[in-house]
Amino acid sequence: MMSPDKLDADLRLPAIQMESNSSEPIDTETGDDRTPSSFFRHPVLQVVIISMVCFCCPGMFNALSGLGGGGQIDATTADNANVALYSTFATTAFLSGSLVNKLGPRLSLSIGSAGYTLFIGSYLSYNINSDGDFVIAAGALLGVCAGLLWTAQGALMLAYATESTKGKYIALFWIIFNLGAVLGEAIALGKNYNDITDSPVSNGVYIGFLIITLLGACLTFALARPSTVRRADGSLVTIELNPTWKSELKSMGNLLIRDPTVLLLFPFFWASNWFYTYHFNGYNLALFNLRTRSLNALLYWLSQIFGSGLFGLFLDIKISRRRRAFFGWMILSVIIFVTWGGGWIVQRGYERGTILTKMDWTDSDYPARVWLYIFYGVTDAMWQTYAYWLMGTLSNDPRELSSLVGFYKGIQSAGAAVIYRIDANQASYKAIFISSWSLLGVGLIALIPILVYRVRNYTALDENKDLKRLNDRQVKR
Repeated sequence: MMSPDKLDADLRLPAIQMESNSSEPIDTETGDDRTPSSFFRHPVLQVVIISMVCFCCPGMFNALSGLGGGGQIDATTADNANVALYSTFATTAFLSGSLVNKLGPRLSLSIGSAGYTLFIGSYLSYNINSDGDFVIAAGALLGVCAGLLWTAQGALMLAYATESTKGKYIALFWIIFNLGAVLGEAIALGKNYNDITDSPVSNGVYIGFLIITLLGACLTFALARPSTVRRADGSLVTIELNPTWKSELKSMGNLLIRDPTVLLLFPFFWASNWFYTYHFNGYNLALFNLRTRSLNALLYWLSQIFGSGLFGLFLDIKISRRRRAFFGWMILSVIIFVTWGGGWIVQRGYERGTILTKMDWTDSDYPARVWLYIFYGVTDAMWQTYAYWLMGTLSNDPRELSSLVGFYKGIQSAGAAVIYRIDANQASYKAIFISSWSLLGVGLIALIPILVYRVRNYTALDENKDLKRLNDRQVKR
C-alpha cells in the first residue's frame, strides 16, 4: 500500500462528473432529491469519514506490515500472502472502476473494508495453528477487496477536491490514514514494551487490530451519497452510470494512444510500493527485536503524517503550478538520495543470517538507526503524495483520471508482488536495497519530460465532452 494501505493509496477512479448548473443535489441512480444538512454533505467532512475508514482498515494493515513479516519472526508466510494480495490487487485495479460504478462507492467501501478484517483474522489464526495457507488465501481475497476500497476512496477524494484544494485534501487524508497505523503500532508497543526477546506479536495485538477493522467497516454507512455533496466551489458531484470493464480498458488504451507521455509515469508508479519490502523486512525485521520494531514502526508512520502534510501544503502554495511541480520534484529528489545514501552506509554492514543479536532501543547505535527509518517514512509519504498530486495536474477529466489511477494502482501492485516474491526466495538484502534505490532514481528521471511538456498552470475540464456525457445519461434515463 503502500499497501492497500497506503494509501495510498492510493484507487481506480470510476468516471465522475462535476455539475454546477443544478440547484439541488439529485441522485442520478435513484432520482432521490432529498438534501441532507450542509454540514453533513460538506466535502471536508466526507473526506474525513473516508479517511477514518482507511484509518481503521488499511491503517491496521500498515501497522501489521510495519512490524515486518506481519508480526512474525519469519517473513516467508507474510511474503507469500503479499504476493497473492498484490497479484489480485494488480488485476482488480484495472477492472474495479466498473464494479464501483455498479455497486456504488459506499457499498464498495463496505465490501473492501471487510477484506481487511478477514486478513487480520488470518494472522490471529496463524498465531494459534500455524496455517499459512489460510493467510495466503486471505491475502488473495484482500487484493480484490482492496481494489474496491481504494478505487472508491480515490474516486471520492479527488472528486470532492477543487483545483485549489487537491494538495490539502490529499494531505488531510494521508494524515488521518497514517494515524491508524500509528495507533496500531502503539497497541503493539504497549503489549510488547517489556519483551526484549525476538518473538511474534501476541494474540491480543491481532485481536485489537481485528476489532478496529470491524469499526472501520461500520463507518462506511455514515457516508453521504456522492451526488448530494457540494464541492467548495458550489458544484455538485454525480457518478456516471455503469461503465463496463471493456469501456474502462478501452479508455485506458485510448489515453495511451492520445498521450503516450503517460508511459513515462510507469517507472514512478512501479517504484511506489517496491521499497516497502526493504523497509519492513530488510531493515526493521532484520535488525531489531520485537519491541524496538514496534517503536520503529510507530515513528515510521508518524513521520509520514508530517511528510505528507507539509509536502501537500507546499504543493498548494500561491505560485504557479509548473513551479510547484518542479520545486516539488527537486525537494523529493534531494531527500530521496540523501536518505538512501545514508541507508547504503548502514546496509553494507549486514546481510541475511549475519545478525546474531538484534538491536534494542537501549543500544548506543539505535538513535542513528531509528532516524534513518524515520526518514524512510518521510520519503515514502512524499512519493505517494506527489504521485496523486501530479496525476491531478495532468487532467480533470473523469475518464482520464480513472485511467491514470488504474495504471497507478495496477503497476504499483504488480511491482509489490514481484519484490515480495524475490524476498520470499531469500534474495540478499543488498540486492533488494540496490533495486529499490535504482528504481526510485529511474522513476524521478522519467518524470522530467512530463514536468517540462505536460504540466500546465491550469487544467480545465473539456466542457463539450462533459456536456455530451450528461446528455447521454439524460437520454438513458
